[in-house]
Amino acid sequence: MSGRVIMHLDMDAFFVNVELLQRPELRGKQIIVARESERSVVLSASYEARVYGVRSAMPLVQAKRACPTAIVVEPSQPYREYSAKVMKILHEVTDRVEQVSVDEAFVDLTPTLKRLGDPVQTAQRVRERIHDELNLPCSAGIAANKFIAKMASSGSKPNGLWVIPPYRVQEFLDPLPVGKLWGIGPKTAQNIESMGIHTVQQLRGCTLPFLQQKFGQSLGAHLFAICRGKDDRAVVTEREEKSMGAEHTFLKDTHEGTQITQELFSLAMGVARRLRSADKYAQNLSFKIRFEGFETITRSCMLTSPTDSGQKIYRAVIKRLLELGILEKQNDGALIAPRAIRLLGVRAERLQTRSSGFQESLFAEDMTAVREQGAPDWYSVESAMDQIHSKFGSHGLLPATLLKKHSG
Repeated sequence: MSGRVIMHLDMDAFFVNVELLQRPELRGKQIIVARESERSVVLSASYEARVYGVRSAMPLVQAKRACPTAIVVEPSQPYREYSAKVMKILHEVTDRVEQVSVDEAFVDLTPTLKRLGDPVQTAQRVRERIHDELNLPCSAGIAANKFIAKMASSGSKPNGLWVIPPYRVQEFLDPLPVGKLWGIGPKTAQNIESMGIHTVQQLRGCTLPFLQQKFGQSLGAHLFAICRGKDDRAVVTEREEKSMGAEHTFLKDTHEGTQITQELFSLAMGVARRLRSADKYAQNLSFKIRFEGFETITRSCMLTSPTDSGQKIYRAVIKRLLELGILEKQNDGALIAPRAIRLLGVRAERLQTRSSGFQESLFAEDMTAVREQGAPDWYSVESAMDQIHSKFGSHGLLPATLLKKHSG
């Protein structure tokens, strides 16, 4: 191959295969990795279970109906630890690595061509190292851009390697159903097929003005490009998080204010801990509520000043929930949700790094209030908790409001 050479590496059934390292007797069986609860979703499934239509993000109840003989394994292994080991192997080949999830990455092999030679052999050596050192299978695709490399790795699964040189791109793409194009969701695929366009070759026969008229300027131009295998995006070696969030689904829909506020507090503390770990502040918040019946709303929650304190995140969200009537205060001061809640989510947004130099001015106003009112310095308290958690785990020290939640 000549010109730019991109590899997409994707671990095969990553969560399943990491679990099988500790339970090898389950190899070859129908495995679903998921938490055992009626609201749980599939984290990963073995290929033996996928034959029955089981897939990631499918409700566990539905997955069990599709594959009733499957063995459900609770997620327990250190997935991020194994992910880091995989990425370390990639970084030993080149520093041009873009990790896009815990189990996949794009690698720009172009700079390695003179040093390491044939990129296909380089990719195969990487796959062999991952297998030999970690006992984990993976698939890879090699092409001249990220889009085709991703399509190639998907097509090579499981445990394969597919190389698509530029002169064979159209031969590869044209027979595919439009729904197989990476990034085209089911709804868009359905809209395309409703026009009698079922294959990539048929899509390629559409003009740019036609696609933009039907799907808008941006999506129309994107469809026009990808059906021709065009993608100019570079491998991005540093991906800065623009937001951090966490969600929780209750086992049963609940009106109970204590249960709701405890979970919100837990989510807020978890998000704040991630902020401090990344040396960032949130300048804005948002929260997600899913009610019984699956109606879901997302609302913003303004902060008076940037923060990385779980206490401040929690108080800001509670205040907004009361303003919107999602929570109501009863005569005895207890909180209740007029509509039963199924899911809660909290997200920190508009992140700013601590090194931007506003920390002292940020807390100047808050700290004046602390000195005048005798309120706790939550930044110092939560930072001390971080140090304890790093030594004894996240349950080594808990706020009193969470003790009942974790003891029960």
